[in-house]
Amino acid sequence: ASILLASASAFTFVPRQNVGVSRASTALNASRAAQKAASRRAWCEARGATSDSSVAEVASAGLMTNDEGLEYVKLVHPETGATSDVYLFGGVVTSYVVDGVEYIAVRPDAKVDGSKPISGGLSHCWPQFGPGEIQQHGFARNVNWEVKSMSDTSVVLEMAPSDYTKEMWDKEFLCTFTVELEADQLSTKMFVENKGEEAFDFQSALHSYFTVSSLENLEITGSFEGKEFLNKMVDGGTMQTEDRATITIGEEYDRVYMGVNDPALKDSGTGKVLSVLNTAGYEDTVLWNPYGNEGMGYNNFVCVESVKFDAVTLDGGASWTGDMALKPSDL
Repeated sequence: ASILLASASAFTFVPRQNVGVSRASTALNASRAAQKAASRRAWCEARGATSDSSVAEVASAGLMTNDEGLEYVKLVHPETGATSDVYLFGGVVTSYVVDGVEYIAVRPDAKVDGSKPISGGLSHCWPQFGPGEIQQHGFARNVNWEVKSMSDTSVVLEMAPSDYTKEMWDKEFLCTFTVELEADQLSTKMFVENKGEEAFDFQSALHSYFTVSSLENLEITGSFEGKEFLNKMVDGGTMQTEDRATITIGEEYDRVYMGVNDPALKDSGTGKVLSVLNTAGYEDTVLWNPYGNEGMGYNNFVCVESVKFDAVTLDGGASWTGDMALKPSDL
């Protein structure tokens, strides 16, 4: 089958629609807040951190606003101290920190003011991946998602049709994105429902940016060897066969590996491994890096994207799930 994919660096942006954010489910009563504060204080003290600033740092879960005015949810695990940031604009996870190590990258040239999709994080490409009938990578990454529920360690976001989305894609969909900060991993679930009677087709991807200490320290392992991939950097797109079991990056990359969904990033500079666990829905992997582009900070990130490239046909009343988790470990 022929495969068409625009370079991940290609970009078309349609200004976002302002969508209201529900906060009704985010309010916590005073007694609950006090219980959480006490729990976190105990966590800090058990680790020798007793200052007010240390406690405040750990106790900072909740709905926040960045310096540019964008809202995000900060998740904090009460036992491990791991954190994650999830922006309502684009429904994008922009941070996952464990033991002081940041695993998710945001490019230095990224805008985090809502003027364009955030260049980094676990960015949604939905209902389209790459170019097609609507704008590049769809619209999920440049609309505000609504908070449906949240706790210290999880948040559920929802994206429903609006006048803005109907202008380009008039389908009766409902997308729910759940992020859960567990003791040993960060779990995500993309749940797509067809609320209408007529079937529709869609693609789905997490355009995931991951930090690396340096590309020369990076190896990407998985079931790559023997798999066909589309190399967008050769003659505008050429199908090739991968002869390596371990991928290293020393040139510009834009490759679609069909049937590979078990990548792991091994960074000898940090001594860490990040396993990308695609357990449902996502069947393919895209590797992208703008090698040599200093403005994008090419040497400190790589995109290892979880993708359902072949279109899903979703009948009326049916649903689709994409499960992806990030699991750090030591080399």
